[in-house]
Amino acid sequence: MSIVDEIKVMADVDIFESAKKKELFVGRPYYLDYDKAYILITDAWKEKVGGVPQGCFLLAFYENSKDNVEECLLLRTLRPSKLPTDNAVISSMVEYYKDNLKTSGSNNQLDDYTKYTFSFSGLECRILGTFYKDQNGNVTFGADVENFYSAHNYVVYKPTGKVLEKIVNFRDGNSVVGGSNDVKIGKVRYSSSLRFQGNEQNVPVYITPQDFLGKRTALFGMTRTGKSNTVKKVIDATTEISKKANPSTEIISTSVADNLKSFDDYGNPKLPVGQIIFDINGEYANANMQDSGTAIFEKYKEQTTRYSVLDKEGFKILKVNFYNDIEAGFDLIYNLLENEAGDYIKNFLAIDFIQPDQNENRSDYIRWQRKVAAYRCCLYKAGYTVPNDFKVFFQGNKDINNAIKENEEIDPNKGISIDEAVLWFTWVAENCDNHEFFRKYKASHGHEWVDEDLKAILVMLTQKRDLSAKSRNISGYKKIVPLSKYHTATTEISFEKEIIEDLRNGKIVIIDISQGDPKIQQTFSERICRSIFQDSMNAFVNNMPNNFIQFYFEEAHNLFPKKDDKDLSQIYNRIAKEGAKLNLGMIYATQEVSSISSNILKNTQNWFIAHLNNDDEIKEIRKFYDFEDFCESLIKYSSGSDKGFIRMKTYSNAFIVPVQIDRFTSESSNS
Repeated sequence: MSIVDEIKVMADVDIFESAKKKELFVGRPYYLDYDKAYILITDAWKEKVGGVPQGCFLLAFYENSKDNVEECLLLRTLRPSKLPTDNAVISSMVEYYKDNLKTSGSNNQLDDYTKYTFSFSGLECRILGTFYKDQNGNVTFGADVENFYSAHNYVVYKPTGKVLEKIVNFRDGNSVVGGSNDVKIGKVRYSSSLRFQGNEQNVPVYITPQDFLGKRTALFGMTRTGKSNTVKKVIDATTEISKKANPSTEIISTSVADNLKSFDDYGNPKLPVGQIIFDINGEYANANMQDSGTAIFEKYKEQTTRYSVLDKEGFKILKVNFYNDIEAGFDLIYNLLENEAGDYIKNFLAIDFIQPDQNENRSDYIRWQRKVAAYRCCLYKAGYTVPNDFKVFFQGNKDINNAIKENEEIDPNKGISIDEAVLWFTWVAENCDNHEFFRKYKASHGHEWVDEDLKAILVMLTQKRDLSAKSRNISGYKKIVPLSKYHTATTEISFEKEIIEDLRNGKIVIIDISQGDPKIQQTFSERICRSIFQDSMNAFVNNMPNNFIQFYFEEAHNLFPKKDDKDLSQIYNRIAKEGAKLNLGMIYATQEVSSISSNILKNTQNWFIAHLNNDDEIKEIRKFYDFEDFCESLIKYSSGSDKGFIRMKTYSNAFIVPVQIDRFTSESSNS
């Protein structure tokens, strides 16, 4: 039977007919209100239903023959609760212990009535909502309690099989999963121990890729708890639904805020979905022995493009032409040198290379040209390969041009070689304090011809802290030599444009940043994200359709702004805050929940939580939805068998479901 057929069988199950079986009876409530229910249970009933683990779903049916009420409360077990008779029971137990009588096992010396009394206990449950039948007889779910009756009117059962399957797969909008795009992600799992549940029928849990497209998704848990495996399952599901896109279908403009307008009547995206993975550990882009056969590129080779900062077979190079892309190259230099001591370095990093409008301010534009030309000379001296037939253009000065070479004028206006440009600026640096031209210029204009920005560059170029000094006394341009390996002399299309083109065509792009300086990793990541965001914003402003683009961030704490960072203009904050209207989705994984910006957390719709090992992370989780119910179990010791044991809350599901995530393999199928 196919997944679609299995879902159809599950969807046809009537909870009110199938769940109320004698063998599934758990107990009766002795108190309930809008939020909590307290149930009376016994050891025999718990044993009969295969145990009642913490976090287990229960159904409390209203049963009163005088009323025509078809509803049941969905409960989640939390912890034992005290009964009014507990003190008397404890006193009796203590007396029996004192008398050294056996109170358990086959040689139990208690009388039947006492044994029966001792076996009762209370169970505290949270009320998650109400299942009821609407006017058309359809089963509907509401995430609250509209009305509750006296506790004695309810009978509690433990759902199993298709009934439990229907419960955990119920969606907002009063529907059950059942579309052709639904994907099995795992099975219901209540506890680390599986003495009872290991013998029971597996109950599948499904997700719909629509929950993730254009949404924010968090995966939190310690290393080796299954975060990456879950991410791969989401990528797998997204890739499959992207194949069903029909670009010829009429596209509704994304200027409409409702993202559902980007889907057709069958729930398929109207345009192919692009996916970009920032692979900080290299596990998506490269085959590895630890998780053999589970690299994304292995399954989707033909539609995956891989980038790396290193020259590797099968990868495109993630490099910058420092001569042409001035701002991007200088960003890398800034990140390299920002913690360096020395006033001359701080002066150099303070330079603004943003190009002014030459029509609005001709003087600023001329000075900007000189700065760029002198900066390129520093790159050349530092060993950055010069592009073929490269010429340097800027407005010089006739007096300087004539003074540099006798009988041969160097005219930057007409274009000069990089060697001639170095000669030109070196002469300026050596003579700016004593040559007649510079003295006359200052006297007539009231300021130096060599402004502060140009002077900072000349200090780097000449390696002289004081330009009038006779010898070199600082490292200067040698400080930027380490970045030359990230430079390319080619003048082809920039990698950002190539990446955006691939994403618009529904391709998978993997950015392998597993090797290299962390600052470089962060710079490339921010630059790529900013380019995609700006491209999407331009389409939005011009009333053009945006296809869905999904961002995946592993070890997000290394890239995202910190919790106490108040700068909401950072690109990751903007994707989290504004990405929905641009059809930009974000999936991020980390073990450091407490370090993630609260702005990102507050905009997250899908949550996958595995084992966390300290209270700081648990305190953050406790703030969202009803994860408080799972905090105790999340922080307990996690064994190797718990890998992939997740508490999952998706956008269309009204409550959290404990799930054992299926293992992703390159041969796995979604059909």
